[in-house]
Amino acid sequence: MAKIVSVEVLQADLKPKVKRTDAIQSFECQETPMVRITDADGVVGTGYSYTIGTGGSSVIRLLDDHLAPLLIGREADDIERIWRDLFYRVHATTVGVLTSIALAAIDTALWDLRGRRTFLPLHRLAGGAKGEIDLYYTEGGWLHIEERELVEEALQAKERGFGGTKLKVGRRHVAEDVRRIAAVREAVGAGWEIMTDANQGFTLDEAIRRVRHYQDFDVAWFEEPIHADDVQAHRRLAAATSVPIAVGESLYSLSQFKDYLQSGACSIVQVDVGRVGGITPWLKVAHMAEAFNVPVCPHFLMELHLPLCCAVPNSRWLEFIPQLDLVTASPIRIEDGKAIPSDTPGLGIDWDWAALDRHIVHRHMHTVH
Repeated sequence: MAKIVSVEVLQADLKPKVKRTDAIQSFECQETPMVRITDADGVVGTGYSYTIGTGGSSVIRLLDDHLAPLLIGREADDIERIWRDLFYRVHATTVGVLTSIALAAIDTALWDLRGRRTFLPLHRLAGGAKGEIDLYYTEGGWLHIEERELVEEALQAKERGFGGTKLKVGRRHVAEDVRRIAAVREAVGAGWEIMTDANQGFTLDEAIRRVRHYQDFDVAWFEEPIHADDVQAHRRLAAATSVPIAVGESLYSLSQFKDYLQSGACSIVQVDVGRVGGITPWLKVAHMAEAFNVPVCPHFLMELHLPLCCAVPNSRWLEFIPQLDLVTASPIRIEDGKAIPSDTPGLGIDWDWAALDRHIVHRHMHTVH
């Protein structure tokens, strides 16, 4: 074991590679809070989280002013203890989005550091359940994209070996959603998955109305149909349809996932390591979902979720959105539509620091005084 001697807090702003729109918003910028933790032996762990365009500076202030200074002198391997100490240190702002995003940057850095110290890749360090995970494609399904392009994108994804595509829903009338789904289903055939995602855009009654149309096309799931806080509405929706209900990208604590699972309000867990507070709580959610026989299909952050999906037995799909290609020296490994985790110790992300420096908008170092 070795004590932490320095913590660097950074923010990198990354523009989306394509235009991204859904039922309630557009993805303007990935603000990427980053933390680099160095121990007394000189081993460095790098972690990160994200926003979709707002709040990044607030996360950075929370890290710089309240969390990063508390890491100096701590044993880097006390990951669980550090997570809980930091969580309770800022208890007045938990459970909250900004706190969870800040904790995630620290926690993923500590896991990266542990992997580098032990010479183990994250997928083995955290469980070692499998050596690959199926991919589905999201970049060709945004809400502004019209039917012809939706079909072309889906067919190209199928040819590349992906197992399915995600279509955003929430056009003004259900008939518009139906036309888009029907066009893709006719093109790809019955043996390929279509996921639908409403991004919390519907009321309960409208969600029930629309999913009754979607289920005619055998969609793989209906994602975030209603506001994420409304467990009982999701329970009623789940009882009204055979389509699996997927939630998780907008949940920020273990207890929120517990409420959904206990209530039978979801059948797919999309826990996001960047929003739930890091790898430490992510693994707890994944194992809890396994106890309910519910699969894990995490949202976004594919470079980080790849090893985590391969660490646990109940992962089913990894979402393909290549956001870090701008700042990594090599992409994730893909073979026959499946993603293969890196055997490099730590998170397995091959950062290109020269490229990353061009996107840095904040940098502050915390060291032993």
